[in-house]
Amino acid sequence: MKKYIAECIGTFVLTFLGCGAAVSLSCGTDAASVVGTAIAFGLAVVAMAYTIGGISGCHINPAITLGCFITGRISFKDCAAYMVAQVAGGIIAGATLAGIYGAESGLGANGIGAGCNGSVTTAIIVEAILTALFVLVVLGSTHKNNADTGKFAGLAIGLSLILIHLVGIHFTGTSVNPARSIGPAIFAGGEALTNVWIFIVGPFIGSLIAACLWKMVENKE
Repeated sequence: MKKYIAECIGTFVLTFLGCGAAVSLSCGTDAASVVGTAIAFGLAVVAMAYTIGGISGCHINPAITLGCFITGRISFKDCAAYMVAQVAGGIIAGATLAGIYGAESGLGANGIGAGCNGSVTTAIIVEAILTALFVLVVLGSTHKNNADTGKFAGLAIGLSLILIHLVGIHFTGTSVNPARSIGPAIFAGGEALTNVWIFIVGPFIGSLIAACLWKMVENKE
């Protein structure tokens, strides 16, 4: 149970700090708010990677867990349990954010942004591409043959998440993580909840793509 609890805590921290920063900085109103929010999400991942990485691997993201399952790194049982724990952490974070900021703040929930011009298809494609890149970084930097650089995996993953947010916020607010989207959406309601399926489907498609790409280049020796 310890690794499942760790995943719940880690996802809570990521969602609470990342989405909390988005609300506090009024993300999207100017370039500084976008950069600040991106950095907040990235630093939250770095912090958790070095906090719970040795316990659960610090997935804190169902898309990463799915990628690890497809590539044979975890069992189906752990995959399912991790996802449940992650979504629970996201929901607890969403409830906490709602209690602090109020649902009217938006809670940093994802949505179809200006860059998508109202297109659901564009939102899904963007999420799939960004998630594929993110999960690919995770699979590569944490691979057992990456011993020379493995100690810096948390840093690589966190920095890549910053880059991904800098690109994606304009389009979707950047999810690449269904648990991070589900939690705030439940309490924000409205369009955030109506469109939350986009931020489940898109990241899972991206995870599948990343896993297939990694299998093509993985060195198993």
